[in-house]
Amino acid sequence: MDGRITFNMMKYHPISCDYYDELTLLAMRHTICPIIYQNEKGARLTINASIKDIYTRGDGEFLLLSNGEEIRLDRLVSVDGKPLPDNSCK
Repeated sequence: MDGRITFNMMKYHPISCDYYDELTLLAMRHTICPIIYQNEKGARLTINASIKDIYTRGDGEFLLLSNGEEIRLDRLVSVDGKPLPDNSCK
């Protein structure tokens, strides 16, 4: 290990409850949309996919996309053109 902290090592920060609800609605509608997120190295990536599932694993929440990719919710930048709000669900 070279001393850098990756997202996998960072504590999960819950996202806004309202934003979570929007993700759930997109999943129910099988909406294909642009999803911008930061990968484990901090690079921003964009993918067009639909959300197949939203689930909890360990101490984090994840999206499962139609292409099989998993994204931790606190790595999201925007989904369907809507930016992730700064406030979390408490």
